[in-house]
Amino acid sequence: MAVESQFVDGLRKTTAGVLTAAEAALSGQINKQLVRSLYRVGGKAVGLSGSDGHLLKTIPIDTDKLGFVGAVESVNVDLLFNVAKAGYIPVIAPIGMDANYQSYNINADTAAAAVAKASKAEELVFVTDVDGVQKDGKVIEEMDEVLAKRYIEEGVIYGGMVPKVNACLDSLSGALTKARIVSGKKAYHPSAGTAIVKPSNVLTSGA
Repeated sequence: MAVESQFVDGLRKTTAGVLTAAEAALSGQINKQLVRSLYRVGGKAVGLSGSDGHLLKTIPIDTDKLGFVGAVESVNVDLLFNVAKAGYIPVIAPIGMDANYQSYNINADTAAAAVAKASKAEELVFVTDVDGVQKDGKVIEEMDEVLAKRYIEEGVIYGGMVPKVNACLDSLSGALTKARIVSGKKAYHPSAGTAIVKPSNVLTSGA
């Protein structure tokens, strides 16, 4: 749609024009492509926006710095569970809505972490275009919050990987003790990519 993008700390600065384009692409074209893809492989899916049923209740992060970029304040898990109970996979576009019905663009990783946390999920996998978090050209198999934050400060983790790792860390609560970052270009394996874990589970070799 020829809308110029600007990124701040790995997040897309969202003007009114960017928001319109993001909602059209994420809630429309991409969401429905994913729904159709799930049907092709034998699944049943329902496409949802974070605005539908106030699924992702949103608050702005920093309007001056980021524009219409939001953080998830709460998740309507009843809606998700009802969809799942009916036998469908919910596919959520990360466009949320605040108490005044203003829409916001939400980083997809941040939205996924909020949904996992609110629904008390046992597993969370982030799919990206690289094999995981890398240091010196090698994938880091496992790291905890201390190591992750150190690598962010040192610039080992940078760009779009920063909100992804932060989303992993934010999701770790209750039954969810591990989040994983994997490549979508390869067949999934439970030990693939980088595992972000609670401090008590970290491998000493991860550093």
